[in-house]
Amino acid sequence: MKLSKLLMAATAVSVLALPATAAEVKKIGLAVPNLQADFFNQIKLGVEKHAKEKGIEVVVVDAKNDTNTQVSQVQDLMTQEIDAFIYIPAGAAAAAVPTRLAREAGIPVINVDRVPEGAPGDTFIAGESVNSAYEVCNYIIGKAGGAGKMAIIHGQKGTTPEVDRFAGCKRAIDEHEGVELVDQQWSNMWSADEGFTIAQNMLQANPDITIIFGQADGLAMGAAKAVDVANLSDKVIIGGYDGDVSALEYLAKCDGPYIATATQSTQKMGVLAVESALAVAAGQEIEERQTPNAVLTTCENAPEFVKNHP
Repeated sequence: MKLSKLLMAATAVSVLALPATAAEVKKIGLAVPNLQADFFNQIKLGVEKHAKEKGIEVVVVDAKNDTNTQVSQVQDLMTQEIDAFIYIPAGAAAAAVPTRLAREAGIPVINVDRVPEGAPGDTFIAGESVNSAYEVCNYIIGKAGGAGKMAIIHGQKGTTPEVDRFAGCKRAIDEHEGVELVDQQWSNMWSADEGFTIAQNMLQANPDITIIFGQADGLAMGAAKAVDVANLSDKVIIGGYDGDVSALEYLAKCDGPYIATATQSTQKMGVLAVESALAVAAGQEIEERQTPNAVLTTCENAPEFVKNHP
């Protein structure tokens, strides 16, 4: 099911149709949590490609999922005469500090994927995680026959996508009386290694688990490996989130326990972030929240996203 395609179109019109005054923005600072994650790399690609077309320099800093490192990196960015700041918080702790630093310097702030509590930027660009997580969980629960013991591998605790994706998935669980949520564990880096270790622990504690939702594709891919190692691939169904390239390639094979994700328009989010920075710098009003679409993706439609990632 496609989520909010009309909203994506409306968002594009509201921002992309604005006259881009690139002369006012010569350098953009981009702070990301962890460039080992394909999701953030895709956003970075979108930012860099679109900025290059506009003649804008991009300075990228990678916090490697450490909030203290990110705060230091942003402090350094503020000394490099950036004209706009695109910010993806590395975690919930200290997430508001970089926004405040940029605000104090009079620099436009574009939040992507995660919004710092109590310190919003000029706009927040993120997929609608609640509804799309609901779609993924509803799909995998349906494929499990509407019943079974379920586990959730969370992302980094307290971050916007972690909170929203749990809310959406929990709604799907609550709609199926035959589903019992027997285990939940949190990761720090949303990574495949964490997904593998956490899923192994879950399966040892609850060997009758039949449904697993990983809040990111890395977590889901790690869980799929753990299920394979335990020889449970014919008994466990797994869903993920984000539409990472490796996950889409896996799904396109239509073989294995991992059967669904929600593909986000990550490169479009990068483009939208650049255009939003230009608009704010030009004194134009933009929406507080902009929501690119996420699409429920299975083996049937995964090949189209492998061929052309949005």
